[in-house]
Amino acid sequence: MTHLHSKRLPRPRSGHGRVLAAVIGLVAALSLGALGEAEAAPVDRSATPADRSATTADRWTDRPHGFASLAGGTTGGAGGKVVTVTDQASLAKYAAAEEPYVIRVKGALEMDPFGTEIAVASDKTIIGVSDSAEIVHGGFNLDPGTHNVIIRNLTIRDTAIEGNWDCKDTDFDGIRMDTVHHVWVDHIRFSRICDGQLDIRKDSEYVTVSYNQFTDNNKTFGIGWTPNVKTQITIDHNWFTGTKQRNPSADNCAYAHLYNNYLSDQLADGDPVWTYGNWSRGKTKMVIENSYYRNVQHPYQADTTAELVERGSILKNTTGRHDEWGAAFDPREFYDYRLDPAAAVPALVKRFSGPQKRIGDPVTLHVPAHYPTVQAAVDAVPEGNDVPVTIAIAPGTYRAKVLIPAGKPNILLQGTGHDRSDTVIVYDTPAANGGSTGSATVRIAANDVTARNLTFSNDFDEAAHEVNGEQALAMKTTGDRIVFEDTAFLGNQDTLMTDSPKLDVISRVYIRDSYIEGDVDFVYGRATTVVERSVIRALSRGSATNNGYITAASTWTGNPYGFLITGSRIVSDAPAGTFHLGRPWHPGGEPAAVAQVLIRNTELPAAIKSSPWTDMSGFSWKDARFAEYRNFGPGAGASADRPQMSDADAKAYTVANYLKGADGWAPYTRR
Repeated sequence: MTHLHSKRLPRPRSGHGRVLAAVIGLVAALSLGALGEAEAAPVDRSATPADRSATTADRWTDRPHGFASLAGGTTGGAGGKVVTVTDQASLAKYAAAEEPYVIRVKGALEMDPFGTEIAVASDKTIIGVSDSAEIVHGGFNLDPGTHNVIIRNLTIRDTAIEGNWDCKDTDFDGIRMDTVHHVWVDHIRFSRICDGQLDIRKDSEYVTVSYNQFTDNNKTFGIGWTPNVKTQITIDHNWFTGTKQRNPSADNCAYAHLYNNYLSDQLADGDPVWTYGNWSRGKTKMVIENSYYRNVQHPYQADTTAELVERGSILKNTTGRHDEWGAAFDPREFYDYRLDPAAAVPALVKRFSGPQKRIGDPVTLHVPAHYPTVQAAVDAVPEGNDVPVTIAIAPGTYRAKVLIPAGKPNILLQGTGHDRSDTVIVYDTPAANGGSTGSATVRIAANDVTARNLTFSNDFDEAAHEVNGEQALAMKTTGDRIVFEDTAFLGNQDTLMTDSPKLDVISRVYIRDSYIEGDVDFVYGRATTVVERSVIRALSRGSATNNGYITAASTWTGNPYGFLITGSRIVSDAPAGTFHLGRPWHPGGEPAAVAQVLIRNTELPAAIKSSPWTDMSGFSWKDARFAEYRNFGPGAGASADRPQMSDADAKAYTVANYLKGADGWAPYTRR
């Protein structure tokens, strides 16, 4: 089977220079705005809003950068089930489990007893939902051997004890890790922790610490506690404010890359030595780039045995040591990274560091990078899912069936290729093997599911097989509020079925900018379905008289809205006058299934019959609710056998009215 490729114009692809210019424009605009930093870079007026939006969006990518991305990378709990926790016991259970998990933390979890550090095992992602998830009076601990852990988008606070500023009697760290590897700590707000807010210790390797806020603390962020020179760490876009020492202190790190960090308003208690910013200790090789220091004592310093290279940073009202010696290393020999202008760092870090509403909600599951099949990703979505989950499907052909059950709503199936034909979900089952429903390549029983930039196919070859039951569905839906955008449905008989759980239950489906092909009843069912701005291809079966039927609606008689095909184009390679627009389907002879179909403002090919509606299984098409309105093309016309809707009635049969229901659903307003 063949299908028409998308006629969309190619999407613009910005070059590196354009993206960099947009970054500068964004951060400069932030610096000059409400945040009020005076040292702003010039605004790049050529950067479009789309450029700025893309630049903003990639600050919450779910994939780590820097050293955590090397040597196999850090994926956390990817590939495991997604769970949402709202209490300490559940968090502790899933964090310590042997199998991988994506653990979503919702709300404030208060640790009991005070100072409890949740043990985190390997292959875990712990991520706060929105910007309100908190770990109160406790933290996390990663024991030796732990690896592949992501901790993101949380506030970790309040284990400090009044009068115990040095924390000599307690050791309640925010996050502590000993001899671990591949860890990403991102978008965390640490506040009032006793002892260390973040302690990375004892030969831990391949760590990235990004977009965090370290506030109100004494011993803030330490790296080391080992004579061995092993740790590789990236520290970028963090905000240290109201802290005293270890911002960070890096002891015996093989490579410590610090860039675009903001150190401001250091705690001023008069300590001439142990109040400082960045310290390269032992045999550490440290590179500092484009950071910003304001009101800081000893902004950066190095032992005589260490190396420290600093370039491009801005210092305002700083005193004490500004050490620079040795060659250190070149970070770009290890990985690529985006370096923001130092002048823009305060505004960027204030806005983008710490917990963000856009992280942790929605969740993105990658196929096949993290989940080998689409069904495996669906299976990872929790029952009763109450947040958007994106299943991002890489280009390729996935020969397998997929079922999204009713208990897993709020899923987006997103093909990530350039064209919808790049990502294909296909199988070859006919109705002879398992019935019509059992033949479907993809079944969507859940509500609130969207599919974009994908092809769904059933490539059963009806010409090559003599079977009793040639129906072969590419897609069947029974859920409500289903959207298909820039999708293709390939098959022959019964290609696309949009249905509902039972006759008198109304489900709604919206199909836009898509392609549907088939021959017999290939758009059918009882759901209220709108097909807009799409191409429908009626395939020839080689007959000189009857090549098939486009629609077979079974609309409940109590539902005024069945199928609407509008603003679309029907094409066909069938001979002239050999294709029907539709026939009325009464499943099992059900008299209350009275088809409603309106085709309006749509181009019709010469293949359409002059009497395009026909009877089915003893039910007359004249008793159904068939109509056309302002169609055009060689197959259009008006006669006694072609009911035309009046202008007055057409005002009520719009996309909006078909879909709005009782909840005002309006998916057509999305861009």
